[in-house]
Amino acid sequence: MKIDLTETTSSKINQALVSARRAIGTPAIGMVLTLVIVTDEENAYDALKSAGDASREHPSRLIAVIKRVSRSPRARRDARLDAEVRVGSDAGTGETVVLRLHGELANHAQSVVLPLLLPDAPVVVWWPQDSPADPAKDPLGALAQRRITDTYAAERPLEELAVRAETYAPGDTDLSWTRITPWRSMLAAALDQQPAEVIGATVEGESDNPSCELLAMWLADRLGVPVERTYSEGPGLTAVRLETKNGVIVLDRADGGLATLSMQNQPDRAVALKRRDTAELLAEELRRLDPDNTYESAVKFGVDRLHQGAEVTATPADGPAEKADGTAGSKAPAAKKAPAKKAAAK
Repeated sequence: MKIDLTETTSSKINQALVSARRAIGTPAIGMVLTLVIVTDEENAYDALKSAGDASREHPSRLIAVIKRVSRSPRARRDARLDAEVRVGSDAGTGETVVLRLHGELANHAQSVVLPLLLPDAPVVVWWPQDSPADPAKDPLGALAQRRITDTYAAERPLEELAVRAETYAPGDTDLSWTRITPWRSMLAAALDQQPAEVIGATVEGESDNPSCELLAMWLADRLGVPVERTYSEGPGLTAVRLETKNGVIVLDRADGGLATLSMQNQPDRAVALKRRDTAELLAEELRRLDPDNTYESAVKFGVDRLHQGAEVTATPADGPAEKADGTAGSKAPAAKKAPAKKAAAK
C-alpha cells in the first residue's frame, strides 16, 4: 500500500503510517531499528532496493531523505515537505517513508526525521554516496548509534579514507571495510591451520580501491610487519600473500568469485570469495550496533604510513618480481600510485 502526501508534516506522516497499517490489517509490525538513508533522486531507487532486501534479515522502518535542490532564490526560500508512505508488500518486511525536502527545509532534515524514528529502537544512518566529512557531527548522524559510509563511492577514495581516519567516532563504519570480511576471516583461519610467525605480506588489487588499502592496513596493524601494496587489473581485491617462517600462504582470487588458498605442504583448496552486493553488505553491518574497534585501528593506521613503510620493501620497477600466484612477472613499486581509474566495487 502506498500513500502520497504533498506539502505535509511529520505528524501527518505518522498518522498515515497508522492508517495504512490498519488498512492492511496489521496494526502492529515488529521492527528492530530505524534505517535512515540520505541520498539523492538519482540513487534513491538502488539505495531503497538494497535496504529493502537487507530488511528481510532486519525488519526496519526505512526513512529515505532526499534533498531537492531549488534553482531559483525564491524557491529556495519556500520550505516544503513531500512524502511517500509504503507499508505491506510495497515495503518488504517493515515500513518505508520517502521524504523529499524542498527549499530551506533541506537544511533541517533532522527536525523532520526525529518524530519519525521508532521509539526505543536503535537508529542507523547510511550515506550511499556523498557522505559528510564528519558523520558523527552531521545533524542526521548525531541521531544514530551507527553511521555507515562508503569510501568507494567517493571521487577520491584514498583521500576519503584519510578523512574517515581523522574524523572517526565510535559507531562509524565503512562498506569498503565490510567487503573484506570474508578475506580477513579466511586469512585468520589459514594462520590458525599453519601457525607461524609472519614476516611480510603483499596485497594485490585494483588501484584506488579502498578495500585493498584497508586490508593492507589491517594486516600491517595487526601483524606489525611491512605490507607491500601491488596493483592488478582486478576485479577488486585479487590476491594476498603472507610470508611466514614456515613458508608462503597465498589467497588468490583472479575472477572475482572463486579463490584458491595455497599453503606449504598442503594441497591447494578452492574457497568461495564472491563479490557481494550492497544488500548483503548492509545486512552484515546491521547485525552489530556496537563500535567496531578493529575497523578503527585499521583505518587510523593510515594510507600514507602504509605506503611509506612499503617503500623499504618494494621491488625496483625494472626488476623481476614474484606475483601473488608464485609466477614471475613485473611489479610496480608499492610507493608509486597506479594511474587513477574507477575500479569495480570489490
